[in-house]
Amino acid sequence: MEVGVVGKANVGKSTTFNALTLMDVPVAPYPFTTLKANRGVGAVRAPCPHVGKGIPCQPGNAKCVDGTRWVPVSLIDVPGLVPGAHEGKGLGHEFLDELRGASGFLQVADGAGATAPDGVPATPGAFDPAEEVAWLDQELVEWIAEILSRDFAKHSKSIELIGGPVEDLLQARLTGLTISPAQIATALRETPVDRGHPARWTVEERRQLAAALLRVSKPRWVAWNKCDRTTPEKLTELAERIAPVPSTPTSAEAEFTLRRAQKAGLVRYTPGASTFEIVDPDRLSAAQLRALEEIRHILATWGSTGVQNALERLVFDGLHQIVVFPVEDEHRWTDSKGRVLPDAHLIPAGMAVRAFAYRIHTELGENFLKAIDARTNRALAAEHPLEAGAVVRVVTKR
Repeated sequence: MEVGVVGKANVGKSTTFNALTLMDVPVAPYPFTTLKANRGVGAVRAPCPHVGKGIPCQPGNAKCVDGTRWVPVSLIDVPGLVPGAHEGKGLGHEFLDELRGASGFLQVADGAGATAPDGVPATPGAFDPAEEVAWLDQELVEWIAEILSRDFAKHSKSIELIGGPVEDLLQARLTGLTISPAQIATALRETPVDRGHPARWTVEERRQLAAALLRVSKPRWVAWNKCDRTTPEKLTELAERIAPVPSTPTSAEAEFTLRRAQKAGLVRYTPGASTFEIVDPDRLSAAQLRALEEIRHILATWGSTGVQNALERLVFDGLHQIVVFPVEDEHRWTDSKGRVLPDAHLIPAGMAVRAFAYRIHTELGENFLKAIDARTNRALAAEHPLEAGAVVRVVTKR
């Protein structure tokens, strides 16, 4: 699963990406510092089952800190988009195409309204942050509509002649966008189009379908960045104005500073926490101490920097992912090497156990016999939906 970090230039996308991945991609207070997509790995938190088991875990793909697993999530930071990106302005086609594989979008927006549409800094309040959200929605819809419309007339007439399902036409048009057949079916149900005669669809009807496809297949969460330059009341008003798109106030610069300080051993800080502790004040300059006190004020005002929370809300609430733990011994909760709870996997909520077996390895799915809930020792049938925090063993025919 990949999350796209998106938005217009100079709103803090790369700082947000850096904070979540500690990759140190270039940032600067002027537009188009990011000239190509950056990829990295962030993480979301989930309770580790080892706490209830009463034995220490031995993490493999997801570290465990004080009973919390940090489960990896792939992130892509694309260069700042500009109005008309879907038409190719500002290399928009190239940048948008980098997002084809994204499952959802974390949109970083300037909550203080201090960035012009072209990314030029301005005084706080000079621009309406809600317009950033509406503008990006329009760009993404037009992008998908353009992909959908390529050679649409020719292929839609062919589908009508042979009597094939319109879903096949759409699946072929949308190859590479990670839109599932189920999501296509949902979008069709939500769009008033004549499914039997796609050749008759108007440009506006294809745009409506593109909007539905975007909504059901690529959820978006808005990070109101630079929250320290505005007020809770203003961001609450903004959240109401952009509903139903959900949002979280963030300070990417504060989060990035704390994570780097934690890595350098200067502070004790857990991403997403409401507090931090300075390890040795004597190691810090007066300017560094003042900066940390300013961050402490941000945490006191907002409860956290919001960055970790925004990613987790997108993954868990927007993308409806859960964390499960596969094992090979349902009694000891170990893998073939004897490691306790080595791996944690993000999967869609309600995924059936056989589908999960395929997710781990094709052979496990093909030879699936049953699964065992390691918490209860209960056998699970192939279509049994998994729940968050499940510890499960897949039993095969051989």
